[in-house]
Amino acid sequence: MKMVDVSMKFETIRTAQAEGKIYLSKETVEMIKNREIPKGDVLVASQMAGMLGAKKTPEILPFCHPILIDQAYVETRLDEDGVYVRSFVRCIGRTGVEMEALSAVSAALLNVYDMCKAFDKNMFISGIRLISKSGGKSDYEEDLSGLNCAVITLSDSCYKGESEDKSGKAAIDIIENEFNGKVVHYEVLPDDLDTIVSKLKNLVDKVDIVFTTGGTGFSKRDVTPEATLQVIDKEMVGFEEAMRIVGIKFTPKSLLSRAVCGVAGESTLIINLPGSTGGVKDNIRMIAPLLKHAIRMARGEKKH
Repeated sequence: MKMVDVSMKFETIRTAQAEGKIYLSKETVEMIKNREIPKGDVLVASQMAGMLGAKKTPEILPFCHPILIDQAYVETRLDEDGVYVRSFVRCIGRTGVEMEALSAVSAALLNVYDMCKAFDKNMFISGIRLISKSGGKSDYEEDLSGLNCAVITLSDSCYKGESEDKSGKAAIDIIENEFNGKVVHYEVLPDDLDTIVSKLKNLVDKVDIVFTTGGTGFSKRDVTPEATLQVIDKEMVGFEEAMRIVGIKFTPKSLLSRAVCGVAGESTLIINLPGSTGGVKDNIRMIAPLLKHAIRMARGEKKH
């Protein structure tokens, strides 16, 4: 058993709304309405209990991540047959707030039950559900299904057979097994500018995405970014920045990467990845969910 690793997710505005109801006798409803419950104002107290429920969610649900809640409120409404509760929770984070919203409703309803249990033996809670959520992967993330990809490893030592290409194989594994893409071309090339340019040009408009690994450092033989810049028509600066900014969470060395990302031809994306296996995994997992959207934009499709 383990918590889900959200370290590679983007921080986005996350929201969630939930609702539920506790059904009461007419007598109990009248007591709440007239504020005759000895413990106090049921509706206000239940709102407070709901707020605490939202904040305490990670303490009672072991797989929920502790998060900083930016806004939360709980509404209570006295109906003829009980108390209706609705919650809203918002945060800027890497994981959603659905459970916080549901916990808020649950805690509020349980508080009504606790305050009224001496007077009503037939209370029951029903209809606790999530009304809506936003900001998570369902809003913007897509896999790579239906896309043809190429993986090109750029390394003199791997090309000569002096070392094993682990980064390229790691890229293939993630593309196919985690994001359902199809790798139709895989090759190991030397760190030679003309060779790389020729290969990239040959793949433009034949595949949807070209992932390169290696050759993004400061060595004289590190020419992958220079080759990529000769082939692409438009640079995807945001991808490059995100790869470095998020990468620094894992190693400051990510700032040494000169990786370039861009669009070539009609809609072929070229993505420079680092030569390390860990860097390849981290970067693909971060940017892959946005690549289909980038391709649609490159094709001029209206739905953005």
